[in-house]
Amino acid sequence: MNRAERLNSVLDLLSETGQLDVDDIITKLGVSAATARRDLDHLASQQLLTRTRGGAIGQSVAYDLPIRYKREQHAPEKQQIALAASALVPRGAVIGLCGGTTSTAIATALSARPDIMEASPHFTLTVVTNAINIAAQLAMRPQIKTVVTGGVVHPRSYELVGPYSDVVLERITMDIAFLGVNGIDPVLGATVHDEREAAVNILMARRATRAIVVADSSKIGRTAFAAMGGSGLFGMLITDDGITADQLSAFADNDIEVIVG
Repeated sequence: MNRAERLNSVLDLLSETGQLDVDDIITKLGVSAATARRDLDHLASQQLLTRTRGGAIGQSVAYDLPIRYKREQHAPEKQQIALAASALVPRGAVIGLCGGTTSTAIATALSARPDIMEASPHFTLTVVTNAINIAAQLAMRPQIKTVVTGGVVHPRSYELVGPYSDVVLERITMDIAFLGVNGIDPVLGATVHDEREAAVNILMARRATRAIVVADSSKIGRTAFAAMGGSGLFGMLITDDGITADQLSAFADNDIEVIVG
């Protein structure tokens, strides 16, 4: 486990109870007391927790995420995808993140990168999102500029949808947009359950230099109600190693590059 992964694990432990002792970190992460204290001091300097005698307490805003996001955020497949997506993002980039558990995992992976989290007089990353849970997750990271689109909150996905989102998205440009979906088919393209979510995702993709679909392999071959488009909208899919050889060939035949996390 490298330092960035360890710091992220400390935050995960803290999010479970809201309070953490040095002894807990030593036991659960297998590190020395000195390392545990240094990690807590570093996270406190980033305003991600508050140090106490012998441990730390959490910043409630940063961890007050919907329960289903906490439960699914670190599923192995989504973690693979999130790390692969993070590797494509250079320091200083402007990226778009729509809602969903995979996009939430990407936000977490980016927040754990040392080059992004190091102290700087300038923003080290700009994230444009229509997901209120992702905005809350990034709110305590002073190095990350978080831009939230307008709109009406969708109660299932925690995404802001509707025409107010267009007002912001039509006036900005992004380097990369990561699009979470409910289904991805080599021929039919990407689909989601809600047409309002699809409309925001399409606009986000069009305002980005590169649009990339992020989806675990269980969604390959599935279709949902609202179509977003195929290779004309996005040219890359990041998925996990559950994708089959036949599926890889089908995406290649339809001019969609696949990265397996």
